[in-house]
Amino acid sequence: MLTVDQAAARLGTKVRFVRRLIAERRIAFVKLGTHVRISASVLDAYIAASTVQPVTVRWRNGRAA
Repeated sequence: MLTVDQAAARLGTKVRFVRRLIAERRIAFVKLGTHVRISASVLDAYIAASTVQPVTVRWRNGRAA
């Protein structure tokens, strides 16, 4: 279980972004009293779901087809 600070470091973002994900219920979290913890597997799933695959562009006569 990661703290919000650790989750932000793992995502390479600021703490505010992780707190917004929590507030918008876009990621699952555990609340223990006043402490918020995020599972590493939840972050991995969020990263996988947010990953955009590259598009293969075919060129024909100098233009994308």
